[in-house]
Amino acid sequence: MLKKIRQLWSPKEVRPLPEVPPGERLYAIGDIHGRLDLLTALAAEIEADDAARGPAETTIVLLGDLIDRGPASAEVLAFARDWRERRAVRLICGNHEEKFLQSFDDLDIFRNFLRYGGDETILSYPVDAATFRTADFAEAQALMIEAVPGADIEFIGSFEDFVAIGDYLFVHAGIRPGTAIEAQSLKDLRWIREPFLSHSGWHGHMVVHGHSISAEPEMNANRIGIDTGAYMSGRLTALALEGGRRWLIETAEHDGAISVATREA
Repeated sequence: MLKKIRQLWSPKEVRPLPEVPPGERLYAIGDIHGRLDLLTALAAEIEADDAARGPAETTIVLLGDLIDRGPASAEVLAFARDWRERRAVRLICGNHEEKFLQSFDDLDIFRNFLRYGGDETILSYPVDAATFRTADFAEAQALMIEAVPGADIEFIGSFEDFVAIGDYLFVHAGIRPGTAIEAQSLKDLRWIREPFLSHSGWHGHMVVHGHSISAEPEMNANRIGIDTGAYMSGRLTALALEGGRRWLIETAEHDGAISVATREA
């Protein structure tokens, strides 16, 4: 009993705030889902924010799910590819990119891909909407194969599974608690929700992720979730990091007008 009382009154371990390496600055962007309007506004604000804060080795991380559900997936991919050619941009493969790539060779996966906004991705390419809507699955898949350039498939195929910088680990969905990073399965990195979301223990890194939508960014002791549901909420969020500091940059669309806001996290 005395031992238990001492444990209750003993000071809890205070973990230092996670940091990025000195001289570096990071911006992580949550799930875009074809919202080119929100992405271009957010990218412009990130560029302005980065310039105003002075010289640094800056990296931008896109957490995956660039495509599907929103209206401009092909254009988002083109913007991301151009951005990567101009500065350090690292892209993580989400579950929607995974299914998109798999749907070219598997008709069953293609059917499933359409159920979760894949039709929006296909129609962002030069595909006639009326022809696509009346096609059977095999015909629709053939239209996709013909319309999507090989350069886009190659680009998506270059996306990473995770990015680790300093005390931060960037993934699309999350990680399996208690499993070393190098032993994580692709299924968990791209699809996991539980037991990751409810796990309260330290993962060895502060995990920054998308995939699970929340009305506000989720700032937890062991993870930060920044998927604010851009395709349906009209709100796209970026987490910015430098040293031990964290701040948020967000774009939001209301009645066709896009606003930008920056606030401490």
